[in-house]
Amino acid sequence: MRLKNLFTPVKNMSTGQLQSFMDSNKEGNFTLLDVRQPQEYEAARIPGSKLVPLPSLDDRLEELDPEKPIIAY
Repeated sequence: MRLKNLFTPVKNMSTGQLQSFMDSNKEGNFTLLDVRQPQEYEAARIPGSKLVPLPSLDDRLEELDPEKPIIAY
């Protein structure tokens, strides 16, 4: 599966750790990837996140920059 080539497994981040990461890294130097369904994304999302629902992720990998850290939620 192509997903394994893109993602490096890491430990989970708490919301505080995510906020700290976002505060210490310039926007655009990482990708916040929302893999939920569109209705969930519309109801509540993290500003600056990119929606790619999990079922379509494999078909849309070219939209992600493998050189940038990707934080999926």
